[in-house]
Amino acid sequence: MAASAKLSNMVSTDMVSTRHPVRYTRAEYISFERASNVRHEFLDGSIYAMAGGSREHALIAMNTGTLLNMGLRGERCAVHSSDLRIRIVETGLETYPDVTVVCGHADLDPSDEHVVLNPVLVVEVTSPSTEDYDRREKVGHYQRIPSLREIVLVSHRERHVVALKRGDDESWARHEARAGEKLTLASVGCELLVDEIYRDPLA
Repeated sequence: MAASAKLSNMVSTDMVSTRHPVRYTRAEYISFERASNVRHEFLDGSIYAMAGGSREHALIAMNTGTLLNMGLRGERCAVHSSDLRIRIVETGLETYPDVTVVCGHADLDPSDEHVVLNPVLVVEVTSPSTEDYDRREKVGHYQRIPSLREIVLVSHRERHVVALKRGDDESWARHEARAGEKLTLASVGCELLVDEIYRDPLA
């Protein structure tokens, strides 16, 4: 059996069994991820499949990325979709934010050129199944990235956007905006109009 196929079977088993969890090395995860057409998170030797989102989730993420792209035109910043994987070196989490902004230069992981280590801003659009994780545990991981200046959480339930901003003293301040308002992103020097984030021409 090919190594990637064998690992795929192991991952599938690991997802449904908690009695004998399988532990993976990061090298195994990287090899598996390169051969997979499904994205996975990696943490503490475990591989977790990331479920596909709804049309609304995809639309909100794309709208947010588009607004950031427009606001950062002419700047040395690049806006990336959820295809970009980032690694939090201090905690070991590898994941795919819905939107990632990198400025200045992209610091690639020495062992995997597909992974970026130095995002300036990340955006997570919540979903019913991951909202608690996104707002608590995942935020905690993101806050351990030295380069990260801002975390944006976009609600799937209502027109509500939260920005967590890192201060010069390394503390994090919370700012939020609702329908009809705008959110200023200090990390990249642009604004997000909340209603534009949720704009749906098909509605």
